[in-house]
Amino acid sequence: MVLKRLAADDAPAILAFELANRAFFAATIFDRGDEFFDHFADRHRDLLVLQEAGACAFYLLIDEDEDEDDGGAVLGRFNLFDIQFGTAVLGYRVAQHATGRGLATAAVRELCGLAATRHGLRTLRAATALTNVASQRVLTKAGFTPVGPADPAELSGKPGTWYQRDLRKTEDQKPD
Repeated sequence: MVLKRLAADDAPAILAFELANRAFFAATIFDRGDEFFDHFADRHRDLLVLQEAGACAFYLLIDEDEDEDDGGAVLGRFNLFDIQFGTAVLGYRVAQHATGRGLATAAVRELCGLAATRHGLRTLRAATALTNVASQRVLTKAGFTPVGPADPAELSGKPGTWYQRDLRKTEDQKPD
C-alpha cells in the first residue's frame, strides 16, 4: 500500500472507487449525491486547483498489487482541508472491502507525518458522527483526542465529536 498525492490522471480510478463504494459510504458517512458523479471531472479539476494553491492536500491509498490499469486500485481517500495557520481538517474514506485491516489507521498516521513535514502543519482536526465507531477508533489509534461536540450540520445532520492531534508530539507519545 502506498499513500500517493492526487494527480490529474487519477480521476478515472477515483470515480470507480466512489461508485463502487457509494452505498457503503452513504450508510456510514453521507451520500455525495448524483450531481457529484455527474460533474466528477469538473470537481476533480477543482480539487487539483485547491491543492496547487496550498489550501488543501489530497492523497489516495493505493494497492499497487491490484490492477487498475497497472496503476493500482484506490482503497481510500485521505484529505487535508482548509489548510491555514498551521492547522487543517482531516477527512478520509476507505473502500468497504478494505475496512477492518488497519489500513485507515496506518494511512492516517502516515498522513499526520506528511502534514507536519510536507505541509508544515502543527494541528489536525477531524469530526466524526457518534455512530461511526470505526472512525473514532481510527482517530484514537492515530493519536487524536476528543475535544468537543461537532455541529450536526458538519456531519450531514448527525451529532458527532471533533478530534484533534498535535503534530508536534514525538513518536513515543503516540498511542499504539
